[in-house]
Parts: sequence; structure tokens; C-alpha cells
Amino acid sequence: MIRAKLEPEFMPMIKALDDFKASVAKSDSQKISIAVERNSGLTAVFDLDVYKENTGHDEENYSIVERIIKTLLWAKGGYKVTISGSKYIYDRIAADYSVGGARDFDRVTMVNVYEKDFEVNYVEDVKDAPKENDASAPVGRHLDGCRIGFDAGGSDRKVSAVIDGETVYSEEVVWFPKLQSDPMYHYEGILSAMKTAASHMPRVDAIGVSSAGIYVENKIKTASLFLKVSPEDHEKYVKNMYINVAKEIGDVPLEVANDGDVTALAGAMSLDDNNVLGVAMGTSEAAGYIDKHGNITGWLNELAFAPVDFNKGAMVDEWSGDYGCGVKYFSQDGVIKLAPRAGIELDENLSPAEKLKVVQGLMENDDPRAADIYETIGTYFGYAIAYYSVFYDIKHVLIMGRVTSGKGGTILLEKANEVLKNEYPELSRKVQLHIPDEKARRVGQSVAAASLPKIK
Repeated sequence: MIRAKLEPEFMPMIKALDDFKASVAKSDSQKISIAVERNSGLTAVFDLDVYKENTGHDEENYSIVERIIKTLLWAKGGYKVTISGSKYIYDRIAADYSVGGARDFDRVTMVNVYEKDFEVNYVEDVKDAPKENDASAPVGRHLDGCRIGFDAGGSDRKVSAVIDGETVYSEEVVWFPKLQSDPMYHYEGILSAMKTAASHMPRVDAIGVSSAGIYVENKIKTASLFLKVSPEDHEKYVKNMYINVAKEIGDVPLEVANDGDVTALAGAMSLDDNNVLGVAMGTSEAAGYIDKHGNITGWLNELAFAPVDFNKGAMVDEWSGDYGCGVKYFSQDGVIKLAPRAGIELDENLSPAEKLKVVQGLMENDDPRAADIYETIGTYFGYAIAYYSVFYDIKHVLIMGRVTSGKGGTILLEKANEVLKNEYPELSRKVQLHIPDEKARRVGQSVAAASLPKIK
């Protein structure tokens, strides 16, 4: 195993899973099935051999299965978990996802997204387990007419004016949405960006939005941009914010998508290929996926909350209250976390985005301490790609976002490739890693977002 330079205690989820499978294969085992159901009866299924119950390995079984369920929920989405074949694991998971349980954040989020009570069910015989049921739908790649593309990041907002596929104007504006409790701050910032883009075109035919969070029918279900906004104000002012802003621009088609899906879409468009996993490393980790048909899947793809580190002593995400989740590895938080280990002191009065800029400035001057940070994140990422490939059929991985800007992004990608080539050579031959040029890396998502709506 290749150790993460600044965090040698990092234990990749894929290694933990592979080691578990190898050990179980040499022991008395039994089959279990995990099913996670989301909207319209769509269901993701994960089958696994585990140690036979009551042979002294029940805790090991639970530890792995609990992480897999967590991954399924945040990668695929769902409100109904069915455990088939293990009453012990069912009892533990049911307790975790009960009201006030260890995974209450996950439970509450899924309830808010799917507007259904969260369930954990038990099926005794694996033969009676729920079956896989999936679907996908085409999105984006529309370049006709005069379009606004808006990308709402946690540190800056980007907007592009696009005419018949050509960008005629792009801008980035620093803002601090995660620190603001007044939703008018967000509303006015978004409206200002769109008006600016509109002023550079003869008319507006469509508006596409790329934004961190979970969206259903252009409504904001949950998003870290509105972290400080009260639930009451969220319901009253935030839920329909993009819809209301668009109405001020004109009666035109609007499409709002998760920024990770837009990253994947941008990759699929630039590569002219499919099976693309896009990962945006910015304020948080955003991910998206374009399947073999060139479609989005309707999965959540919120890999910020999917575990990548099996080490129970790993840093805890303050929002979800869980350890080892992607947000602390593939975002500006990951850079800031590693800075002290690299010997870099950051002024605590700086915002997270400003702290990242300090590290990036050092990297541009070839400071070896900054290089160690990006090398460490690259190690994380190589193993994470191997883990993600358990749940996604991947041909291309595209990384974008502020963390990947400059020389650091190149080091990150080189290290991730090294991990794959040395540890997972077969996967390395199948998967290509890409980093777009600097301009596309920083504003490409707003351009891809512009292609989301179809002009009626």
C-alpha cells in the first residue's frame, strides 16, 4: 500500500473492503444483500459475502456493511434500506438510522430529499431480497440560442453568457454564502450575476444553473450554500430561489443541476465520450456521473458524505458528524487540514478560500511543503477512484474546482495515477484521469450549465 505522505494513518475504504473480502473468503461465510430504494421504486443493490454470524466477527461485518450503506445512500440516494440475510446487521443499522441515532443527519437529509419517512427493513432469506431497478435520462448538450450559465460555489460564483455555444462573457465574483443567514444575500448575488450575463447578449433564451446540493424539479432541497439560513426561511425564501430569480430575467426555460453532474457533463462534452465521473474539489467535494448512454442517472452523487477513509480516528465532518468522509479530503478543507502537518502556518483570521490561496501561492513558487499537500491528496484520490469504481462504471475521471487550480492540480493527478498504476493496474488501464485547462477548470462549469435547458 502507498502511504499518504502527510497522513500515514489514512486507511482507504477500498483497502478495507478488499482485505475484508479476502479474509471472509478463507472463513465460514454467508451471503447478505443490501438494497437502497429511492423515488419511483428505483433501487440500488449491493451483495456481499460476510463472516458467518456468531463466529466472533459480527463487529467486523457491521463495520464494513455500515460504511457500504452510507456510501450507497450518498452515491445513489434513498429512503428505504433493506438488509437481507443478517438479523444482527439489520438491528445495528436500524438503531443507527433511528431518530436521534448515530446516522440521524443522513436519515433527516434523505427524508427531506425524498419527502418520505426513512425505513430500515429486514428480509430473512437473501433469495427474497429486493432486486436492482435503475433508470437514466438525457440532459444538457444544448448549445443553440442565447444562454446564461451560472455556477454557485461556496467561495465564488461564476456566470457565463453563451451564444450558440460560444462564450461571449464570463466572470467570477467572490462571495460568502455559507456565512450568511439572510437569504436575500444569496438572492441578490445570484440575480446580480444573471443580470450581468444578460447584459452581454441581445436576449436570454434559457438559464442553466450548476449548484452544490440536492435539487428536485429546480427546487433547492438541501445545499451547504444556505447552511446558516433557518429552516423557516429556507422553506419561505430558499426552496424556490432559482425559480424566482429566473422569473426576473424572463419567462424562459430553467434547469438546475447538482454541480457534480455538471462537472461530469462538461467532461462528457469535451471528451465526446461517456461513463464519466466528474469530481469538483472546491468548498466541498461535488461529484456527478454520466452513464454509458450519455445520461444522468438521478443518483444523488453527493460523495462529500461518502466515506473514503476507514480509519475511525479520521477527521470528523462538522456538518454530518461522521468520520472519513470525502469532504475532508477533496475540498479546500482537505488542503487546510494538511497545512499544519506540512509545516505551513495559516492565519486563523483568513477565510477558508483565502487560506487555500496562501497554499496555492506557495505551490506556484514550488514550495515543497505545498507539494506534499497535493501529493497527499493525490494519494487519497487514487484510492478513492478505486473505491468509487465499485459503485460506478468509470472510463473517465474529470477533476475540476478551485483546489485543482495551478501546479497543485497537476501533482494531485500524477499521484492519483501512480496509485492506480501500482495498486490497481487493471483499473488503471480502463480509467483515464483528466484535468481541463486553467480557464475551463475555473469557469467551465458555468458554460456547461448553460447547455442544460432545452429551448422550447
